[in-house]
Parts: sequence; C-alpha cells; structure tokens
Amino acid sequence: MVLKRIGKPTVYLLLIAISLFFLLPVYVMVITSLKPFEEVTLANMWKLPTAIDFSGYSEAFTKLAPNLLNSFYLVIPATIFSALVGAMNGYVLSKWKFKGADVIFTMILFGMFIPYQSILIPLIQFLREIGLYNSIPGLIFVHVVYGLPITTLMFRNFYAGIPDEMIESAKIDGANFIGIFRHIMIPLSITSFVVVAIWQFTNIWNEFLFAVTITTSDQQPIMVALQNLSGSQIVQWNVQMAGALLAALPTLLVYILLGKYFVRGLLAGSVKG
Repeated sequence: MVLKRIGKPTVYLLLIAISLFFLLPVYVMVITSLKPFEEVTLANMWKLPTAIDFSGYSEAFTKLAPNLLNSFYLVIPATIFSALVGAMNGYVLSKWKFKGADVIFTMILFGMFIPYQSILIPLIQFLREIGLYNSIPGLIFVHVVYGLPITTLMFRNFYAGIPDEMIESAKIDGANFIGIFRHIMIPLSITSFVVVAIWQFTNIWNEFLFAVTITTSDQQPIMVALQNLSGSQIVQWNVQMAGALLAALPTLLVYILLGKYFVRGLLAGSVKG
C-alpha cells in the first residue's frame, strides 16, 4: 500500500540516492588514488584530480605484488581443501547416520563461536612444534580448520534435502562411500560448492589477525602488506588508496562473476535445509 501511494519512480529515486550515499567512500578512494601526492589534502578530498595520475597504482602494485601472490597461494588451496572436507563432513553427518553423529555435529559447530584471540598463543606454539609457523602452508592449515564449522553446516543442510533412496539405490548397485560421494553427491552440490567457495575466498582473503601473527616478512598476505604500506612518518594516501583498491579487486571480481550463483545456492540451501 505504501509503495502504491508513493509511486515506483519515487521509490527508485530514493533507492538510487541511498546507494550513492553508501558509495561515497568508494568515490573518495578512487579519486584519491588517481591524484598526485601534492593534491591529496582534506580541502580537496571531494574534488576531481586536475590530471589523472597512475603513479599511485604503479607504486602500490610494485610494493604489494609479492604479497598479492602470497594471498593467491593461500586462498586457492585453503578454499578448495575446506570446501572438500566440509562437503565430506556434511555428507557423513547427514546421510551416514551413526551413534553420536548429532553430538559431533554440535561440537563442530561450536568452533564457530571460538574467538580467534583466545587460541592465538597455543596455536602459534603448535605451529612452531610442527614446523609450519611463518609459512603459507601453516596459514592454509589454520584457515581450513577454522572454516570447517561453516562449511560443514552449509553442506549438511544441503545434503539433508537429498532423498535417502538415492543413496540406498547406489549402495545396492555396489557403490562404496567414496563412489557415492564422488559420482552422486558432488555433482548434485555444485551450487553449494560455489557458495562455500565464495564465502571462504572472501573471508580468507580479508582475514588479518591470523596473517599478521602467524607470518612475518616475505610470507605475509596482501592485507598485512597493505597495512605496512602506510609507512611510519608520512602517509601517501594516493598510494594507500590505490593499494586498497588493488587488494579489494579479486573479491570484487568474484562477486561480480559468481554473485548470482551465490544467492541461488543460499536459497537452495535454505529451502532444502
């Protein structure tokens, strides 16, 4: 009723105005990154650059390139491993019922509520003991383990909606545990894999606390290097903003390219779960 009284054009204009308001920080970031350093002042914060200058991007990319590669070395395997292990957990806990399955699932979910800060000291000591401290494999291990609660929950909710008769038919035909998972469950859950992959990719890429405490120097991902880009005396805001945009670009592209599958997968999981 309210929408009919106001009218669609007015509603659209209001939504556009709200969107532009929330995009103001992005506007400031973009124009600041394109300004030469001498033009970056509070007085000129909202003004367009007198001349487009890409030196900020050049300097930021030069400084961040090694750490950008570190982030890809971290995020891609961590996302794949956490998705596969979470899918297998969800498959076992939803279709292979056994005594204590619900208790195990509850204990896995409890990991979602453990603050990162509370386990940092024992985590670092453990990584030192197994030789994975200050290494990309160590960060991969941490993110895979910490990602298991949410990935297990997502896949369990999805697999719960798959008919048990399908699993029983595969068993009668002689398929084993791995065969059913590989040939039936994985093909049916491609949308769930996309949802989990986007979720994990974004969280791991943007994570800072584990990255700054577990790795040092040349092993650090891009988010830690972005913090170090500010310097200690003079902050080159054009370089800082260019670096922030470069660091955000991969996750932005992921959502642009796969965003519709993300929403579709979430809706499928909510209906079937």
